[in-house]
Amino acid sequence: MLRQLNMDTLRQNFWKEEYLREKMVRCEWHRKHGSMVKAKQKAKAAARLPLKLPTLYPKAPRSPPPAPQAVPSKAPSPVPEAPFQSEMYPVLPATRALLYEGISHDLQGRYHYLNTRKLDMPETRYLFPITTNFTYGWQLGPPVKQELVSCKMCRIDSFFRKNGAFALLDPRDLAL
Repeated sequence: MLRQLNMDTLRQNFWKEEYLREKMVRCEWHRKHGSMVKAKQKAKAAARLPLKLPTLYPKAPRSPPPAPQAVPSKAPSPVPEAPFQSEMYPVLPATRALLYEGISHDLQGRYHYLNTRKLDMPETRYLFPITTNFTYGWQLGPPVKQELVSCKMCRIDSFFRKNGAFALLDPRDLAL
């Protein structure tokens, strides 16, 4: 289809009116529905923000109440300060010293510290499981390597059907 190059004033006015009419329809739609669209966009943006959950600390075992004293002592301070509890055990001084030896580019410093810290089991690093993924591997112990005791041909013979793919099933092939 060829492009029409003959454009007279009648056709120019037609296209001008069409353009203005379309522009007016868009403005009218935006006036009616614009606030609703902006509200939906704000709701979607708020849903995409990460959810910050509070940190749950393990419940400390209750200590027995202190024995009553005959002599009254000083009045307790009005606001008792709660001890700061970390979710991790403190790092050994020898491991912490690795942070300050060399630079990470030379596989020392922070790089070496993080690799040695990674070798510890989570139970020795954390007081309690922080995420739900921690509970899957919590207190499993050291990994045990299992070796295959069967030979390759034994596995092939036991895995594949002996009577073909489309043959009638042999009772020995069914798992009951």
